[in-house]
Amino acid sequence: MAAAAAPRSSGKEALPAALGSASEPPRLFDGTTRLYICYFCPFAQRAWITRNFKGLQDKIELVGIDLQDKPAWYKEKVYEQGTVPSLEHNGKIMGESLDLIKYIDSHFEGPALLPEDPEKRQFADELIAYANAFTKALYSPLISKADLSAETVAALDKIEAALSKFGDGPFFLGQFSLVDIAYVTIIERIQIYYSHIRKYEITNGRPNLEKFIEEINRIEAYTQTKNDPLYLLDLAKTHLKVA
Repeated sequence: MAAAAAPRSSGKEALPAALGSASEPPRLFDGTTRLYICYFCPFAQRAWITRNFKGLQDKIELVGIDLQDKPAWYKEKVYEQGTVPSLEHNGKIMGESLDLIKYIDSHFEGPALLPEDPEKRQFADELIAYANAFTKALYSPLISKADLSAETVAALDKIEAALSKFGDGPFFLGQFSLVDIAYVTIIERIQIYYSHIRKYEITNGRPNLEKFIEEINRIEAYTQTKNDPLYLLDLAKTHLKVA
């Protein structure tokens, strides 16, 4: 199968075609720092945004992986878990998106994405630790086709409240940070899915969340990584087996 076409980017970076089962691997462990991603994966998108915001396009090479036609060499030679994202750096491979965004922020040049302020730093740690539970709470009703649960509503209300903790900006810590990156790729999708599949608007009654979405769409490092909403919806409908 031919390599999958890369999605259109709103920035100037030309994205390489995603590599499939018939594709040859890059020259592994040759000193090049590589970020292996899938262009429509929300977890890989976190690392991609972090790279872009820190201005590392010339320091970290993107390698697109076609998860629907995954090359065998990716799991055999790069990352044995076979998931994305993963980062090839200094002769090592590491994965897990929430760990990777912290690693990229602390090991590479560019604007810092975590504050020095102890209170904000502690809150950042708490919110990043909650990100997986938030994702599960929002995706579970979609996957199980269950009614909107109290847990789902509570998760949305929790981040609505979190967005009001600091008053010096529209983001979780006031200014844009790793916390926003941890959540925005999930929020991007669930806003689409709940609106179209469940007829539920996640921003209704949540003005902080509505403002967050509005303002983060002014961050080029994020918008460069976005897919067409209808494309994401089609992927979700196929996965969830809904009309």
